[in-house]
Amino acid sequence: MKQRVSDRRTLKLIRQWLTAGYMEEGLFHETAIGSPQGGVISPLLANIYLNYLDTVWEKQYSHLGTLVRYADDFVILCKTEIDALETIQVLKAVFRKLELSMNREKSKLVHLDRGKAGFDFLGFHHRRMPVLKKRRRVDYPLRSHPSMKAMTKMRARVTKETSPRNRLYWSPEQMLENLKPIIQGWRNYYASVDRSVSLRYLAKVDYHIYRRLYLYWRKKHKKSKLTPTQVFELYRRKGLKKLSRYGPL
Repeated sequence: MKQRVSDRRTLKLIRQWLTAGYMEEGLFHETAIGSPQGGVISPLLANIYLNYLDTVWEKQYSHLGTLVRYADDFVILCKTEIDALETIQVLKAVFRKLELSMNREKSKLVHLDRGKAGFDFLGFHHRRMPVLKKRRRVDYPLRSHPSMKAMTKMRARVTKETSPRNRLYWSPEQMLENLKPIIQGWRNYYASVDRSVSLRYLAKVDYHIYRRLYLYWRKKHKKSKLTPTQVFELYRRKGLKKLSRYGPL
């Protein structure tokens, strides 16, 4: 840490963060080492600590592949399986020096040839997908779309925002104002990369959003005879936009 940060006050603050402990189910637990899981400072600490990995890789092992890292999440793109296997050994050696352990559940070796497999990284699933070119030639470029885990979180967030009974006292305008920044944030992130693929997956989330709003409407207006299409059109006129639609909300 001192190789990267020289300011004494900053180093003292970081040490306090590392030994601050954590609360779980109302009980305090002391910590003597390690970054707080999910803490606001965790990405910063990971970037400082893993700078050693970036430096060593760039100077000695960049011939094996391209390292792409965000905080403590990273992937290494290698051209051959031999390079990938050597990369694993290099990572194990670097982690031993840093006194870190590799998450075996999340870490894996993936063969990307012709869409055989893919991998999740930063909320996206990356996989080679077939694309028909001229003269019926099939190419397999690397494409990206929201991961299944991210899609599940999206649906869960919408359900959480629309299911509480106290929301029944809200007007449709209030409900839309609550959902609008959530929808905008998702679309800014997921529709900005490989839109031709991502938008098809975001359309599935659109369906969930409209379904939850229809259920909310039925609970709020028990005697309403509006069809789902009519309810969706009502929300659309009030400003609801789709995740899978281009342009600003």
